[in-house]
Amino acid sequence: MRSLNSRKKYTMTAETKITRSSGNIFKDIGLPNPEQHLLKAKVVHFLGRLIEHSGLTQTAAAARIGIKQPDLSKILRGNFSGFSLERLLMAANAMGADFEIKFNKPATKRPGRARVLEYELQ
Repeated sequence: MRSLNSRKKYTMTAETKITRSSGNIFKDIGLPNPEQHLLKAKVVHFLGRLIEHSGLTQTAAAARIGIKQPDLSKILRGNFSGFSLERLLMAANAMGADFEIKFNKPATKRPGRARVLEYELQ
C-alpha cells in the first residue's frame, strides 16, 4: 500500500498552458455533434436526480421506464451514446417529469442553440 506522501507532486511552470473551456466539454475534446451530446448529458443528469428523488432502486426505475436495469446503469454512468435524445426524454417523462419543447425566433447571424432547464426537486 502506497503512502499518500509518496505521490508525485506537480507544480505549475511557465510552460503550463491553461485553456478556458467553451462551456461544452464535448466540444472541447473534439467530439462530433457536441451540442447534442451536451443536451443528452443534461437530460441524463436530470433523470438521475429524478430517480434519486423518487427513492426507487435502479431496477424499479428501469421497470417504470421500460428498459433493463443494466441499460439504465450504463445511461446513468454516462454511456448513453446508443440512446436518442427522444428516448432519454421519454425516460424522464416515465419518471413523472413533464417537458416542453419551445422554439424561439430564429437567430440571424448564428446557428440556433438548445438548452435544458431543470426545475428544483423537493
